[in-house]
Amino acid sequence: MTLPVYRPMLAQPGPPPTGGDSGTWSVEVKWDGMRALIYIDGGRVRVRSRGGLDITGSFPELRELGGAVRAERVVLDGEIVAFGPDGRVSFSGLQERMHVRRPVRVAELARRVPATVMLFDVLHIDAESLVRRPYRERRERLHGLVAPGRHWQVPEVFSDAEAVLEATRRLGLEGIVCKQLASPYRPGRRSPTWTKIKHAQVADVVIGGWRPAGSPARQRVSALLLGVPDGSGRLRYVGTVKTGFTDAARRDLAVRLRALGESRNPFTGRPEDEPLHGVRWVSPELVGEVRALEWTANRRLRLAIWRGLRHDLRPVDVGPTLGR
Repeated sequence: MTLPVYRPMLAQPGPPPTGGDSGTWSVEVKWDGMRALIYIDGGRVRVRSRGGLDITGSFPELRELGGAVRAERVVLDGEIVAFGPDGRVSFSGLQERMHVRRPVRVAELARRVPATVMLFDVLHIDAESLVRRPYRERRERLHGLVAPGRHWQVPEVFSDAEAVLEATRRLGLEGIVCKQLASPYRPGRRSPTWTKIKHAQVADVVIGGWRPAGSPARQRVSALLLGVPDGSGRLRYVGTVKTGFTDAARRDLAVRLRALGESRNPFTGRPEDEPLHGVRWVSPELVGEVRALEWTANRRLRLAIWRGLRHDLRPVDVGPTLGR
């Protein structure tokens, strides 16, 4: 019997629990990483991204998890992160590893930028699916299921949302996630029983156009035009990003986007806040991540900063819900 394939449950933006509600919620750190479901069957490990892509080969150190679980067949949910030299979570370090598949390069990066998976849920043990069980029970079983290891942790949970939110702000972490202890796991769905509170707006976006700079021989990106799916298969324009790129990223993006060139505007309507002279439209196939000061009242990104391509996501994985 093969393990069932799950899609990860997702959190909605929402307020933290307060007062009398605090005892019915779990409060956890929101890690600035890459969501993953880990399938372990007879010691063999497969790692899948939020969008269902097999990323096992990119993170060989996680294969050691196969010998650390006290069951034959397990499905775990967690967040893959990388830590910088200062001990802080480094999204840029993790990004180096997301799209690499060549074994020699993967091995080099695994030594230089080792990955750690923060495990926070278990969906399946042996012949038993746990998705209908309350989160409190799933979390208790997770603690007894996974032995300690170098490349995984089962992070602590808390009950005081305001205190943890302030602590994550001081430590430069992304924010918190609050989960109702009685909630079942809802595969592939966003649910108000899991709420996220972030210190800055972070959003997954789809690239629909770009503005080039430089000569044809040394072309690079000067700006990207961004959108999010509107729920009906169309791409809704949400703004541009012009900062946050390294020189290497500007050159790499230009190469990728030239190969996706299209003659037609992929957005619903004409981007009205961006001069379009010199803009090149592309097939909306690449997903990226930006950090912005806020979403404006007309649903545009304000002061967006580029964080990088999300090789683990496809445009279909970027829902109409803003942010991630």
